[in-house]
Amino acid sequence: MRHRSERGKNKERAQKLVTLLLPKSPISEAYRTIRTNLQYSSVDKPLHTLMFTSSGPGEGKSTTIANMAVVLAQAGKKILLVDTDLRKPTLHYFFRVPNSLGLTNLLAGGFALKEVIRETSVEGLHLLPSGPIPPNPAELLGSEKMKQAVEEMKSAYDLILFDTPPVIAVTDAQILASELDGVILVVHSGKTNREMAVKAKGLLETVHANLLGVILNHNKMERKKDYYYYYYGKEA
Repeated sequence: MRHRSERGKNKERAQKLVTLLLPKSPISEAYRTIRTNLQYSSVDKPLHTLMFTSSGPGEGKSTTIANMAVVLAQAGKKILLVDTDLRKPTLHYFFRVPNSLGLTNLLAGGFALKEVIRETSVEGLHLLPSGPIPPNPAELLGSEKMKQAVEEMKSAYDLILFDTPPVIAVTDAQILASELDGVILVVHSGKTNREMAVKAKGLLETVHANLLGVILNHNKMERKKDYYYYYYGKEA
């Protein structure tokens, strides 16, 4: 029974990779627009490490970062996607890779970075799963070993993307935010409470995070705009 449940999660998450399944859809085009905006957000100092978080659970941050990793790799960049949600990891479901080895094994010692990184079906995109869930996520993410691991990742990849737990729930996101080049806050249209979003922004500011912007998730699009994107998405 449990085995079937895991397979179901794999299938459900993989189906949310719309940038792979429907590359000409309006949603995929929206992800590419965000990619362009990111490239212009820091012209003088290119981003090397970028974190995605949300104010609370269920706002779509993991779906968003997985799709962003795909479109960034499709632009020819060498991308590493790191699951630093050590409390409820999900990125391995999206790319259908095992989570038996990952970041926690690297930080605990005994494994090299190249031994815990997984290839994906997307050229140029590698995934570092969380690995086994540890008893002390915040301590691991704030450790000197984590800082050394990030430096090693930076020497091998153009851009490293970090998926973290929601910023209000636990301190993990704040710990990482202060060490990385930029932060994106994902909010769910019609679900995210305004006060919670403001509180999340405030918590990131207290650790001097470089908040680059907010992605509005699950926003309804006008049908005319859908047709516009589909028209220009057709091949000649």
